[in-house]
Amino acid sequence: MKGIIEMNQNDLKALVGQAAVDQIESGMVVGLGSGSTVAYLIKALGKRMQEEPLQIETVTTSRQTMQLAQAVGIDCRQIDEVRQIDLTIDGADEVDADFQGIKGGGGALLWEKIVNQSSTRNVWIIDESKLVDRIGRFGVPVEVIPFGSQKLFQILADRGYHPQWRMQGDQLFKTDEGNQIIDLKTGVIAHPHALARDLASTAGIVEHGLFLDAVDLVIVGRSSGVELMKAHR
Repeated sequence: MKGIIEMNQNDLKALVGQAAVDQIESGMVVGLGSGSTVAYLIKALGKRMQEEPLQIETVTTSRQTMQLAQAVGIDCRQIDEVRQIDLTIDGADEVDADFQGIKGGGGALLWEKIVNQSSTRNVWIIDESKLVDRIGRFGVPVEVIPFGSQKLFQILADRGYHPQWRMQGDQLFKTDEGNQIIDLKTGVIAHPHALARDLASTAGIVEHGLFLDAVDLVIVGRSSGVELMKAHR
């Protein structure tokens, strides 16, 4: 039964990846997010570029995404090499009814947020399992610098955020910037903007995984097909 569920979820990811490619027009600079759903987008985009003269440049939110994109012939640039980013397509770990999101399950939240805020338009691609009434059950990833990280961990614990170190095997997970990830097991978040302000004002935290008021369109893969949900902001 588990294998069937995973296959269905993969089918939904492929579905939204294909749908997201339709948002891309020739001449655009496109931000490519990170994660398993974006991998399907990249595969579909590479196929489209082989079939038609689609001229685009891309900026990626992780080294892994860059490798995937280059493998299918997609032109990747550094973010400071482009004049603007017209459209960014990324995944999300949770999206609630107010279009607030949590991202960073793959550990790329810092680059993802920089590309997000630099983009004229942001689209998230998810399967229906990522839709929630209120964000928080997934947990909130925070990227922290190594210096003083044990002290910071204790500060977050004292605030009742139930921190856990992100591990990779028996080692601390390292981001593309060489930082560490602490996952906050907050449960449902009643006031996400207040939490975001608290985390942003805490020394040692480079970035947090709360993506608030940060998306224009969510493309959802459902068993009945693809749904386009326009954010009301």
